[in-house]
Order: sequence, then C-alpha cells, then structure tokens
Amino acid sequence: MPTVLLVNGFRFYFYMNEHLPVHIHVTKAGGRAKFILLPEIELTFSQGFKIKEIREIINIITDNHDYLIQKWYETFN
Repeated sequence: MPTVLLVNGFRFYFYMNEHLPVHIHVTKAGGRAKFILLPEIELTFSQGFKIKEIREIINIITDNHDYLIQKWYETFN
C-alpha cells in the first residue's frame, strides 16, 4: 500500500491491486474513506470521519489533485 501523501495526519494511499476509476484511499485515527479522483472528486465511502474532516480531506485532495492523479498513473501504468 504505497503512501503517496501525508497531510495533517491524513494518509493518502493506493492498494497495489487497484482498478479504475482513478481513486485514493484515506485514513486517520481509525477513520477511513475512498474518493474517486476523475472525472471529478467524489466521496464513495466513509467510516469514522466527521463532516469537518471530510471537508478537510476534500480540500487536501483539491490542492493536490494533479499530484495524486500523476502518482496513480506512475503506480499503475
């Protein structure tokens, strides 16, 4: 599970057997979530995160969107 980004305690990572659509997994302190990155950012799963944390994660993804997509293609291309 390569970690591609660590911000404010949030770990953004992929599993090595990933599949389309392009997406990212996020964990922090027992919370976990999955976000599709393309064609737009979309929360597909969340457990243990508060709304405020989800907003923060979306802001982090938005700020690092190109980087996360680049890492996906580097890892799975």
